[in-house]
Amino acid sequence: MPDHAQPPQTRSPGSPEAAAPRASRRPVKAVLFDFHGTLAQVEEPRQWVLEAAAACGVTLDRVKATSLADRLLTAGRAGGPLPARVPPRLAELWADRDLYQHAHRGAYTGLAETVDAGIEGFADALYERLLTAEGWLPYPDTAPTLTALRAARVPVAVVSNIGFDVRPHFDAWGLTDLVDAFVLSYEVGRCKPDPAIFWRACGMLGVDAEQTLMVGDTPADAGAVAAGCAVLVLPTADPGRENGLGAVLDLALPA
Repeated sequence: MPDHAQPPQTRSPGSPEAAAPRASRRPVKAVLFDFHGTLAQVEEPRQWVLEAAAACGVTLDRVKATSLADRLLTAGRAGGPLPARVPPRLAELWADRDLYQHAHRGAYTGLAETVDAGIEGFADALYERLLTAEGWLPYPDTAPTLTALRAARVPVAVVSNIGFDVRPHFDAWGLTDLVDAFVLSYEVGRCKPDPAIFWRACGMLGVDAEQTLMVGDTPADAGAVAAGCAVLVLPTADPGRENGLGAVLDLALPA
């Protein structure tokens, strides 16, 4: 299997390619998944703003919510685009955001506070929404893919650069029993693409990196190649839309 595995191409049954033997590839004995952008996506920005405002006792009209969402995305949203600019006062928190819980919260609430919404406690409410399962949407293929891997006895770990615990999210979605280990950067003190975080995950699953597939959506996830893993990089998809996650089963399960 190439290090940067691509989703298998569909072939017609009668084509010469269909009759050709499959290229040899390394067996996959475990799968590592990124969290954001791979297994789940943050909710739609305007809904995020509406829900946070409601938590502060404020009802926004949809036009104002859309305007605020656009400004907040530019400022920098956790799970969204990188900020257009990080104020100097937040630079240290920003650099450490995936290593310490306080830095993650401080960085993102600080960025949100650069947008004047006129709502008391709004920045904290926006961040709190991130900590709830309701603020995220698992991709449509997430549960079926994890279920199939569990049925095939292929161990799974979630490996994420993140500053908060995602286990409650998996509990709420009924997916916790399908994951064997959570390897979160703020808990292990390493961030992707550092090979150490991938080795840590492989160690927790009891498998060699050379027999492990890392599935993600960013260059940081592709850094698993340096640890010896094979890598599948998925396209970015909006909440609720398929992102090609099902291709993992074609790569990880025997034909």
